[in-house]
Amino acid sequence: MIAIINTGCANINSVRFAFERLGVTPEIISNPEQLKGFDRAILPGVGHANVAMKRLVDQGWKEAIAQYEKPLMGICLGMQLLCDYSEEGQINGLGMINGPVTQLRTGDLTSPHMGWNTIQIVGQHPLTRNIDLNDQVYFVHSFAHAVNETTLAQCIYGQPFSAIVAKDNYAGMQFHPEKSAKVGAKLLNNFMQWQV
Repeated sequence: MIAIINTGCANINSVRFAFERLGVTPEIISNPEQLKGFDRAILPGVGHANVAMKRLVDQGWKEAIAQYEKPLMGICLGMQLLCDYSEEGQINGLGMINGPVTQLRTGDLTSPHMGWNTIQIVGQHPLTRNIDLNDQVYFVHSFAHAVNETTLAQCIYGQPFSAIVAKDNYAGMQFHPEKSAKVGAKLLNNFMQWQV
């Protein structure tokens, strides 16, 4: 039983279809009270951190996510919202993943960081099982989590940044596994098998 949290800040259908391709039918939930009835959950997100965080707070998701003790994974903006702080909108996040989210310093490269890029595994974890050295995933973002002790995989685009993070029962993927073909499917399957 997997829930996809609907805060109105994401295109949740692409995430749902990705799980359905793995033979899993997730349920889209819009009420925080429903969360405790599921074995694991996804927090997707696109758009501006300030708007998304306000919705999480106003709709009661902040408390529900903080009290959740099973695997919960944020995708893209959803991952950033799980962190301590975001420079985008100068907001405090949910505080489940240590470290700040800051503007990606891309140098001469185009911003936002958009397209396929290689991830490098830096920490062994059930989420990174069977991920190879040259595996690529699909990114769309201009803010990123600094590499720290919660980082399981990093990517370099102008600077190193966290591609996959995890702490306790919370995890995040900065890229879009649902748009990352076979590698993304492998990562989502790892999440389905992750026990905490």
